[in-house]
Amino acid sequence: MRRTRILTAALALAAGLLTGGPPAALAAETPPAALAADTYTWRNARIDGGGFVPGIVFNRSEPDLAYARTDIGGAYRWQEATKTWTPLLDHIGWDDWGHTGVVSVASDAVDPDRVYAAVGTYTNDWDPGNGAVLRSADRGATWQKTGLPFKLGGNMPGRGMGERLAVDPHDNDVLYLGAPSGKGLWRSTDAGVTWRQVTSFPNPGNYAQDPSDTSGYASDNQGVTWVTFDESTGSGSAATKTVYVGVADKENAVYRSTDAGATWERLPGQPTGYLAHKGVLDAENGYLYLAYSDTGGPYDGGKGRLYRYATATGTWTDISPAAEADTYFGFSGLTVDRQHPGTVMATAYSSWWPDTQIFRSTDSGGTWTQAWSYTSYPERANRYTMDVSSAPWLTWGANPAPPEQAPKLGWMTEALEIDPFDSDRMMYGTGATVYGTENLTNWDAGSKFTITPMVRGLEETAVNDLASPPSGAPLLSALGDIGGFRHTDLTKVPSTMFTSPNFTSGTSLDYAETKPDTVVRVGDHDSGPHIAFSTDNGATWFAGTDPSGVSGGGTVAAGADGGRFVWSPAGTGVRYTTGFGTSWQASSGIPAGAIVESDRVDPLTFYGFKSGTFYVSTDGGATFTASAATGLPSGDGVRFKALPGGEGDIWLAGGAPDGAYGLWHSVDGGASFTRLAGVEQADTIGFGKAAPGASYQTLYTSAKIAGVRGVFRSTDQGATWTRINDDAHQWGWTGAAITGDPRVYGRVYVATNGRGVVYGDTSGGGTGPGPDPEPTGACSVTYTVTNQWAGGFQADVRLTNTGTAPWNGWSLNWSFPNGQKVTQMWNAEHTVSGAAVTARNTGWNGTVAAGSSVGFGFTGAWSGSNGKPAAFTLGGGSCAVG
Repeated sequence: MRRTRILTAALALAAGLLTGGPPAALAAETPPAALAADTYTWRNARIDGGGFVPGIVFNRSEPDLAYARTDIGGAYRWQEATKTWTPLLDHIGWDDWGHTGVVSVASDAVDPDRVYAAVGTYTNDWDPGNGAVLRSADRGATWQKTGLPFKLGGNMPGRGMGERLAVDPHDNDVLYLGAPSGKGLWRSTDAGVTWRQVTSFPNPGNYAQDPSDTSGYASDNQGVTWVTFDESTGSGSAATKTVYVGVADKENAVYRSTDAGATWERLPGQPTGYLAHKGVLDAENGYLYLAYSDTGGPYDGGKGRLYRYATATGTWTDISPAAEADTYFGFSGLTVDRQHPGTVMATAYSSWWPDTQIFRSTDSGGTWTQAWSYTSYPERANRYTMDVSSAPWLTWGANPAPPEQAPKLGWMTEALEIDPFDSDRMMYGTGATVYGTENLTNWDAGSKFTITPMVRGLEETAVNDLASPPSGAPLLSALGDIGGFRHTDLTKVPSTMFTSPNFTSGTSLDYAETKPDTVVRVGDHDSGPHIAFSTDNGATWFAGTDPSGVSGGGTVAAGADGGRFVWSPAGTGVRYTTGFGTSWQASSGIPAGAIVESDRVDPLTFYGFKSGTFYVSTDGGATFTASAATGLPSGDGVRFKALPGGEGDIWLAGGAPDGAYGLWHSVDGGASFTRLAGVEQADTIGFGKAAPGASYQTLYTSAKIAGVRGVFRSTDQGATWTRINDDAHQWGWTGAAITGDPRVYGRVYVATNGRGVVYGDTSGGGTGPGPDPEPTGACSVTYTVTNQWAGGFQADVRLTNTGTAPWNGWSLNWSFPNGQKVTQMWNAEHTVSGAAVTARNTGWNGTVAAGSSVGFGFTGAWSGSNGKPAAFTLGGGSCAVG
């Protein structure tokens, strides 16, 4: 479910954020900004998932090495010790925001340290940049990039088909990449450094979801969709001879080369009328399995088939678990149990109602069982149980009538993988999460297997708006696809999303500044009201009433005392109401589509902005008057906020490189604005607690200052700025929203377009989500180098509380004996001073009961020797070393 991701990218393009250009001429009297830097610790406000995971890839030669790709939120690596995912592409910056969309991942079976990602979000002009292939020799800790002469579409139709990128299982310098948009098949022979089109490949595809779509989104040719090697046709380091390729062409869906890609042929005898979503080879038994659908997905698909192709004889067998007439879905998720290759599984990815379906065969597709079936309609019997206690919002707060259930088994289930080293472990992606099981073979034994979210650390929401009230919950959010959340604890997954009503996407929210228990939110909704109110700080909600013509959420503002609201919905003009939206009146003097906000002191004053003009109402939104202020951005890529506690104090950010673009300040209620010199570009503005000794609130912005793109803080009303993120923490596009925390100096919440809500705390005065960790007591440490390569290594550390009292936070210290350096650490924060390393708990793993342990890992660099640390200390005391 990614509709809002498309709109977000289009908004970014309209705002001019995606192309280069000179900064607009400065028109301010304020002095130029000075630029400094601060060290911040960055975490996610935990949601766990929240987006579509179209691909999961296990390495075929090393246990527990797996990767997940998302359509707009980057790629992740599985951490077995903690059962969590580590993000790998947070370094992607503003100018390359499209590279957060991952169309394929390939893990090298010859050298498991190597991993590749094909990146790019849209193939139409929503993403002005071309795609790229990223390559890593340290499992994604660091990357190198090769740009491509065409675009890739991690968030395009068909993104759940296959893996377009594949590494030869014998000659691992050879990779193939299937391209969209009629660009054909590409090959690299130098481990992804350079790429050339395979000119002998005969078919670039011809299928488009909707050829009449003038935007280019649904009308693009989905192209070459997957590559599969037959490892039995190679030996040693010679290139694999037989390669199968899937093509988006209903009459010619599968091609084969038997001479290592020199020549190609349409696979004889293949079925027609369908697209081959997946092609998975069982080399041991000589079968190529294919999952077919009548469309490219990931949302649609009304008919489908499963086929088995015997590679030795060329025999095709329809092994579909249901008659064609009985299918109302396509097949996509497809996997083989590498420990027992006759075991095959597939998904009915496009079965939205009443649920997705998963099929399993233990005789190479001869017979099938399914994850659930009807007993007496509408009642159903499940072979599984679901435990979503770790991410309880996955129930959607629903209590549906049978045959639907909450939580659902899933939807958009295009990714399905059995661990090649463990027949009991399976993972599959949905439109909202990664589910999995570790007792899958119970299916065959007749007992139930347990499905749980296997998604911790993978944060994939698109964030549209944020609020941090002065009391109550520290964070309220409006999110694409799943509405939004109230976080009372940033380190814990909220019990439920916003419900009553449950928006498909939240677009805007606000609280009453002097009555922060009064909250309003608006959003998109398939059927029902587009506005909701709360009188308990967002804990519970009730629906308002839409005025006539509303088609989408738009923006909303709450009066300072909660007595009035102004709403600018999609589909109609600006409206205002007293009370909780049972009756709306048209506002005059302000155009439809204006962005609206409230003054944070005067309950009758509201503001608006549209197409370069600022609007002011002093009668509760009934009438607006255009301000005489000039020089503001002419487009609508603008965010503005009024300062809490400062009547008429307004900050406005936005613009485009081909016009006015920056940050403006008004102290007279919008009658005039002064542009801040030195802020070349700015896209968001937010406020947080004042710095110690300062009287004015701290400013936060996603901006370009002194030639540097980043997240910035100012404690002196914009006279000077400090960059608070770094090149490793950029998260692509961060132009939707930002806010500081009014209760914690230095804490900032940043909206990302696919990496969830990221929040940061300064090392120079902020406090993290937990106590300062300095426990004492008995402890033991196990330090294990899990992998080593030329110049690099990976290590896991397990810290055990061997005492009698629990720890509420921990800080482990050691020194490297041979000058090693930590390059990336997960499940712990770290600081380094020379050879000395300090690893501290994150917000969620600080509590360690007596007798329990906590694990974290890191990648590092070494030269000469890579000896293990001899001693570890905790709170000044020594730990036993195992």
